[in-house]
Amino acid sequence: MSAATETERAEQLAEFIRHIEAERQLSPRTVEAYRRDVAEFTTFVGGFLGRSDWGWGDVDRLAMRGFLGDAVGRRGLSRRSVARKLSSVRALYRFLRLEEWVEANPTQAVRAPRRERRLPGFLTRAQMDDVFSLEEVRGADGGFHGMRNLALIETLYSAGLRVSEVASLDIRDVDLVAETVRVLGKGRKERIVPLGGKAITALRRYLEERERLAAAVERPDRRALFLSQRGRRLSIRQIQNVVRQMLDRVAEGSGRSVHSLRHSFATHLLDAGADLMAVKELLGHASLSTTQIYTHTSKERLKRVYRQAHPRA
Repeated sequence: MSAATETERAEQLAEFIRHIEAERQLSPRTVEAYRRDVAEFTTFVGGFLGRSDWGWGDVDRLAMRGFLGDAVGRRGLSRRSVARKLSSVRALYRFLRLEEWVEANPTQAVRAPRRERRLPGFLTRAQMDDVFSLEEVRGADGGFHGMRNLALIETLYSAGLRVSEVASLDIRDVDLVAETVRVLGKGRKERIVPLGGKAITALRRYLEERERLAAAVERPDRRALFLSQRGRRLSIRQIQNVVRQMLDRVAEGSGRSVHSLRHSFATHLLDAGADLMAVKELLGHASLSTTQIYTHTSKERLKRVYRQAHPRA
Protein backbone atom coordinates (compact mmCIF):
# COMPACT_ATOMS: atom_id res chain seq x y z
CA MET A 1 0.00 0.00 0.00
CA SER A 2 1.36 3.43 -0.91
CA ALA A 3 1.33 6.12 1.75
CA ALA A 4 1.42 9.88 1.63
CA THR A 5 0.99 12.77 4.01
CA GLU A 6 -1.77 15.33 3.68
CA THR A 7 0.91 17.92 2.89
CA GLU A 8 2.26 15.83 0.01
CA ARG A 9 -1.21 15.33 -1.45
CA ALA A 10 -1.95 19.04 -1.08
CA GLU A 11 1.25 19.91 -2.95
CA GLN A 12 0.41 17.48 -5.75
CA LEU A 13 -3.11 18.86 -6.01
CA ALA A 14 -1.68 22.37 -6.21
CA GLU A 15 0.55 21.21 -9.09
CA PHE A 16 -2.52 19.78 -10.81
CA ILE A 17 -4.41 23.09 -10.49
CA ARG A 18 -1.41 24.99 -11.87
CA HIS A 19 -1.32 22.52 -14.75
CA ILE A 20 -4.94 23.05 -15.80
CA GLU A 21 -4.61 26.82 -15.35
CA ALA A 22 -1.34 27.38 -17.21
CA GLU A 23 -1.00 24.52 -19.69
CA ARG A 24 -4.59 23.59 -20.45
CA GLN A 25 -5.68 27.23 -20.01
CA LEU A 26 -9.12 26.37 -18.66
CA SER A 27 -11.43 29.20 -17.67
CA PRO A 28 -11.34 30.40 -14.03
CA ARG A 29 -14.85 29.03 -13.46
CA THR A 30 -13.87 25.59 -14.78
CA VAL A 31 -10.68 25.57 -12.72
CA GLU A 32 -12.70 26.36 -9.60
CA ALA A 33 -15.11 23.50 -10.39
CA TYR A 34 -12.16 21.10 -10.77
CA ARG A 35 -10.72 22.34 -7.49
CA ARG A 36 -13.98 21.67 -5.64
CA ASP A 37 -14.47 18.27 -7.23
CA VAL A 38 -11.01 16.91 -6.40
CA ALA A 39 -11.24 18.34 -2.87
CA GLU A 40 -14.52 16.46 -2.35
CA PHE A 41 -12.90 13.35 -3.80
CA THR A 42 -9.94 13.42 -1.41
CA THR A 43 -12.23 14.02 1.57
CA PHE A 44 -14.37 11.04 0.57
CA VAL A 45 -11.38 8.73 0.00
CA GLY A 46 -9.95 9.54 3.45
CA GLY A 47 -13.23 8.49 5.05
CA PHE A 48 -13.65 5.48 2.77
CA LEU A 49 -10.17 4.13 3.54
CA GLY A 50 -10.37 5.12 7.22
CA ARG A 51 -6.91 6.67 7.44
CA SER A 52 -5.12 9.90 6.65
CA ASP A 53 -1.84 8.51 5.27
CA TRP A 54 -3.33 7.11 2.07
CA GLY A 55 -1.78 7.59 -1.34
CA TRP A 56 -3.24 8.05 -4.82
CA GLY A 57 -2.35 4.44 -5.65
CA ASP A 58 -4.60 3.19 -2.83
CA VAL A 59 -7.69 4.26 -4.73
CA ASP A 60 -9.24 1.33 -6.57
CA ARG A 61 -12.43 0.55 -8.47
CA LEU A 62 -14.41 0.06 -5.24
CA ALA A 63 -13.36 3.46 -3.93
CA MET A 64 -14.31 5.10 -7.20
CA ARG A 65 -17.71 3.40 -7.25
CA GLY A 66 -18.20 4.45 -3.64
CA PHE A 67 -17.42 8.06 -4.50
CA LEU A 68 -19.95 8.10 -7.34
CA GLY A 69 -22.53 6.21 -5.28
CA ASP A 70 -22.18 8.68 -2.42
CA ALA A 71 -22.71 11.60 -4.81
CA VAL A 72 -25.89 10.07 -6.22
CA GLY A 73 -27.31 8.34 -3.14
CA ARG A 74 -26.46 10.37 -0.06
CA ARG A 75 -26.03 13.78 -1.67
CA GLY A 76 -28.70 13.37 -4.34
CA LEU A 77 -26.71 15.05 -7.11
CA SER A 78 -27.92 14.93 -10.71
CA ARG A 79 -26.32 12.59 -13.20
CA ARG A 80 -24.86 15.59 -14.99
CA SER A 81 -23.12 16.78 -11.81
CA VAL A 82 -21.81 13.29 -11.03
CA ALA A 83 -20.46 12.93 -14.57
CA ARG A 84 -18.65 16.25 -14.21
CA LYS A 85 -17.07 15.16 -10.90
CA LEU A 86 -15.86 11.93 -12.48
CA SER A 87 -14.40 13.95 -15.35
CA SER A 88 -12.50 16.11 -12.84
CA VAL A 89 -11.05 13.08 -11.05
CA ARG A 90 -10.12 11.51 -14.38
CA ALA A 91 -8.22 14.66 -15.31
CA LEU A 92 -6.44 14.50 -11.97
CA TYR A 93 -5.33 10.92 -12.51
CA ARG A 94 -4.18 11.62 -16.06
CA PHE A 95 -1.96 14.32 -14.58
CA LEU A 96 -0.71 12.01 -11.82
CA ARG A 97 0.19 9.39 -14.44
CA LEU A 98 1.94 12.05 -16.52
CA GLU A 99 4.06 13.01 -13.51
CA GLU A 100 4.62 9.30 -12.72
CA TRP A 101 3.12 9.67 -9.26
CA VAL A 102 0.81 6.68 -9.84
CA GLU A 103 1.12 3.53 -11.92
CA ALA A 104 -2.57 2.84 -12.58
CA ASN A 105 -5.64 4.96 -13.27
CA PRO A 106 -8.64 3.66 -11.24
CA THR A 107 -11.05 6.02 -13.03
CA GLN A 108 -10.81 3.87 -16.15
CA ALA A 109 -12.63 1.07 -14.33
CA VAL A 110 -15.86 3.05 -13.83
CA ARG A 111 -18.35 4.57 -16.21
CA ALA A 112 -20.02 7.92 -15.93
CA PRO A 113 -23.78 7.68 -15.29
CA ARG A 114 -25.83 8.11 -18.41
CA ARG A 115 -27.04 11.67 -18.56
CA GLU A 116 -30.71 12.50 -18.61
CA ARG A 117 -31.96 13.70 -21.97
CA ARG A 118 -33.53 17.01 -21.15
CA LEU A 119 -36.29 18.08 -23.48
CA PRO A 120 -35.48 21.61 -24.61
CA GLY A 121 -37.79 24.43 -23.64
CA PHE A 122 -39.61 26.15 -26.47
CA LEU A 123 -42.48 28.52 -27.17
CA THR A 124 -45.70 27.46 -28.82
CA ARG A 125 -46.60 28.91 -32.21
CA ALA A 126 -49.27 30.99 -30.51
CA GLN A 127 -46.70 32.41 -28.09
CA MET A 128 -44.34 33.21 -30.96
CA ASP A 129 -47.19 34.99 -32.76
CA ASP A 130 -47.79 37.06 -29.63
CA VAL A 131 -44.09 37.96 -29.38
CA PHE A 132 -43.97 39.16 -32.97
CA SER A 133 -47.27 41.03 -32.70
CA LEU A 134 -45.95 43.00 -29.73
CA GLU A 135 -42.57 43.71 -31.32
CA GLU A 136 -44.15 44.72 -34.63
CA VAL A 137 -46.17 47.36 -32.79
CA ARG A 138 -43.05 48.59 -31.00
CA GLY A 139 -41.11 48.59 -34.27
CA ALA A 140 -43.87 50.45 -36.13
CA ASP A 141 -43.69 53.25 -33.58
CA GLY A 142 -40.31 54.05 -35.09
CA GLY A 143 -37.03 54.45 -33.32
CA PHE A 144 -33.82 52.52 -33.46
CA HIS A 145 -34.50 50.11 -30.57
CA GLY A 146 -37.88 48.94 -31.78
CA MET A 147 -36.70 48.23 -35.33
CA ARG A 148 -33.48 46.58 -34.16
CA ASN A 149 -35.20 44.34 -31.64
CA LEU A 150 -37.78 43.18 -34.16
CA ALA A 151 -35.05 42.43 -36.73
CA LEU A 152 -33.03 40.64 -34.05
CA ILE A 153 -35.78 38.28 -32.92
CA GLU A 154 -36.94 37.68 -36.49
CA THR A 155 -33.40 36.66 -37.47
CA LEU A 156 -32.97 34.39 -34.44
CA TYR A 157 -36.26 32.56 -34.99
CA SER A 158 -36.19 32.58 -38.81
CA ALA A 159 -32.72 30.98 -38.99
CA GLY A 160 -32.60 29.07 -35.68
CA LEU A 161 -29.33 30.73 -34.68
CA ARG A 162 -27.33 30.37 -31.50
CA VAL A 163 -26.84 33.60 -29.55
CA SER A 164 -23.09 33.54 -30.29
CA GLU A 165 -23.84 33.17 -33.99
CA VAL A 166 -26.18 36.15 -34.19
CA ALA A 167 -23.82 38.27 -32.08
CA SER A 168 -20.98 37.67 -34.56
CA LEU A 169 -23.00 38.48 -37.69
CA ASP A 170 -21.67 41.21 -39.96
CA ILE A 171 -23.73 43.16 -42.50
CA ARG A 172 -22.00 41.32 -45.33
CA ASP A 173 -23.25 37.98 -43.95
CA VAL A 174 -26.86 38.86 -44.83
CA ASP A 175 -27.95 38.59 -48.46
CA LEU A 176 -31.28 40.40 -48.73
CA VAL A 177 -31.65 39.46 -52.40
CA ALA A 178 -31.02 35.73 -51.97
CA GLU A 179 -32.78 35.89 -48.57
CA THR A 180 -30.04 33.97 -46.78
CA VAL A 181 -27.60 34.50 -43.93
CA ARG A 182 -24.06 33.13 -43.73
CA VAL A 183 -23.38 31.73 -40.27
CA LEU A 184 -20.12 30.73 -38.60
CA GLY A 185 -21.10 28.00 -36.16
CA LYS A 186 -19.34 25.76 -33.67
CA GLY A 187 -15.90 24.62 -34.76
CA ARG A 188 -15.88 27.59 -37.16
CA LYS A 189 -18.06 25.61 -39.55
CA GLU A 190 -19.84 27.82 -42.06
CA ARG A 191 -23.41 27.27 -43.21
CA ILE A 192 -25.89 29.19 -45.32
CA VAL A 193 -29.38 29.42 -43.81
CA PRO A 194 -32.55 30.76 -45.48
CA LEU A 195 -34.31 33.79 -44.01
CA GLY A 196 -38.08 34.15 -44.11
CA GLY A 197 -39.88 37.05 -45.75
CA LYS A 198 -40.83 38.61 -42.39
CA ALA A 199 -37.18 38.59 -41.30
CA ILE A 200 -36.04 40.14 -44.57
CA THR A 201 -38.62 42.95 -44.25
CA ALA A 202 -37.59 43.63 -40.64
CA LEU A 203 -33.90 43.64 -41.58
CA ARG A 204 -34.44 46.09 -44.47
CA ARG A 205 -36.18 48.56 -42.16
CA TYR A 206 -33.60 48.12 -39.42
CA LEU A 207 -30.62 48.59 -41.77
CA GLU A 208 -32.00 51.96 -42.88
CA GLU A 209 -32.29 53.05 -39.25
CA ARG A 210 -28.86 51.56 -38.53
CA GLU A 211 -27.29 53.77 -41.19
CA ARG A 212 -28.83 56.86 -39.60
CA LEU A 213 -27.48 55.82 -36.20
CA ALA A 214 -24.00 55.09 -37.58
CA ALA A 215 -23.87 58.54 -39.14
CA ALA A 216 -24.82 60.19 -35.85
CA VAL A 217 -22.45 58.45 -33.37
CA GLU A 218 -18.69 58.66 -32.99
CA ARG A 219 -16.64 55.75 -34.39
CA PRO A 220 -19.47 53.26 -35.01
CA ASP A 221 -18.78 49.60 -35.77
CA ARG A 222 -19.21 49.59 -39.53
CA ARG A 223 -19.14 45.80 -39.87
CA ALA A 224 -21.44 44.52 -37.14
CA LEU A 225 -25.05 43.79 -38.10
CA PHE A 226 -26.68 44.46 -34.73
CA LEU A 227 -25.56 47.59 -32.91
CA SER A 228 -26.18 49.18 -29.55
CA GLN A 229 -27.43 52.77 -29.25
CA ARG A 230 -23.76 53.83 -29.01
CA GLY A 231 -22.93 52.18 -32.32
CA ARG A 232 -21.06 49.20 -30.88
CA ARG A 233 -21.63 45.55 -31.71
CA LEU A 234 -24.26 44.01 -29.42
CA SER A 235 -22.63 41.61 -26.98
CA ILE A 236 -23.99 38.16 -26.18
CA ARG A 237 -25.10 39.43 -22.76
CA GLN A 238 -26.93 42.38 -24.29
CA ILE A 239 -28.73 40.13 -26.78
CA GLN A 240 -29.71 37.76 -23.98
CA ASN A 241 -31.18 40.63 -21.95
CA VAL A 242 -33.07 42.10 -24.90
CA VAL A 243 -34.60 38.77 -25.93
CA ARG A 244 -35.44 37.74 -22.36
CA GLN A 245 -37.44 40.96 -21.92
CA MET A 246 -39.33 40.22 -25.15
CA LEU A 247 -40.17 36.66 -24.14
CA ASP A 248 -41.17 37.67 -20.60
CA ARG A 249 -43.95 39.80 -22.08
CA VAL A 250 -45.74 36.66 -23.32
CA ALA A 251 -44.32 33.95 -21.05
CA GLU A 252 -43.40 35.69 -17.81
CA GLY A 253 -41.67 33.47 -15.27
CA SER A 254 -41.19 30.62 -17.76
CA GLY A 255 -37.42 31.00 -17.83
CA ARG A 256 -37.40 31.15 -21.62
CA SER A 257 -34.18 32.48 -23.15
CA VAL A 258 -32.53 33.19 -26.49
CA HIS A 259 -31.89 29.48 -26.91
CA SER A 260 -35.62 28.86 -26.59
CA LEU A 261 -36.03 30.53 -29.98
CA ARG A 262 -33.66 28.00 -31.52
CA HIS A 263 -35.58 25.17 -29.86
CA SER A 264 -38.85 26.67 -31.09
CA PHE A 265 -37.46 26.95 -34.63
CA ALA A 266 -36.55 23.24 -34.72
CA THR A 267 -39.72 22.04 -33.00
CA HIS A 268 -42.06 24.03 -35.23
CA LEU A 269 -40.31 22.81 -38.39
CA LEU A 270 -40.57 19.17 -37.32
CA ASP A 271 -44.18 19.61 -36.25
CA ALA A 272 -44.93 20.87 -39.75
CA GLY A 273 -43.35 17.78 -41.33
CA ALA A 274 -39.82 19.00 -42.07
CA ASP A 275 -37.20 16.34 -42.79
CA LEU A 276 -34.94 15.60 -39.81
CA MET A 277 -31.76 15.74 -41.92
CA ALA A 278 -32.78 19.13 -43.31
CA VAL A 279 -33.34 20.48 -39.78
CA LYS A 280 -29.94 19.09 -38.77
CA GLU A 281 -28.26 21.06 -41.55
CA LEU A 282 -30.19 24.23 -40.73
CA LEU A 283 -29.18 24.00 -37.06
CA GLY A 284 -25.56 23.24 -37.90
CA HIS A 285 -25.48 20.09 -35.80
CA ALA A 286 -22.51 17.78 -36.32
CA SER A 287 -24.49 14.69 -35.33
CA LEU A 288 -28.04 13.63 -36.17
CA SER A 289 -28.48 12.34 -32.61
CA THR A 290 -28.29 15.94 -31.35
CA THR A 291 -31.17 16.92 -33.62
CA GLN A 292 -33.25 13.89 -32.69
CA ILE A 293 -34.02 15.28 -29.23
CA TYR A 294 -36.47 17.64 -30.95
CA THR A 295 -38.44 14.65 -32.22
CA HIS A 296 -38.89 13.63 -28.57
CA THR A 297 -40.20 17.10 -27.82
CA SER A 298 -42.82 16.77 -30.55
CA LYS A 299 -43.78 13.24 -29.50
CA GLU A 300 -44.21 14.24 -25.87
CA ARG A 301 -46.57 17.04 -26.85
CA LEU A 302 -48.55 14.70 -29.12
CA LYS A 303 -48.89 12.24 -26.24
CA ARG A 304 -50.12 15.00 -23.94
CA VAL A 305 -52.71 16.14 -26.48
CA TYR A 306 -53.79 12.53 -26.99
CA ARG A 307 -54.23 11.90 -23.27
CA GLN A 308 -56.24 15.10 -22.87
CA ALA A 309 -58.47 14.61 -25.92
CA HIS A 310 -59.01 10.92 -26.58
CA PRO A 311 -62.10 9.54 -24.83
CA ARG A 312 -60.39 6.24 -23.97
CA ALA A 313 -56.93 7.56 -23.20
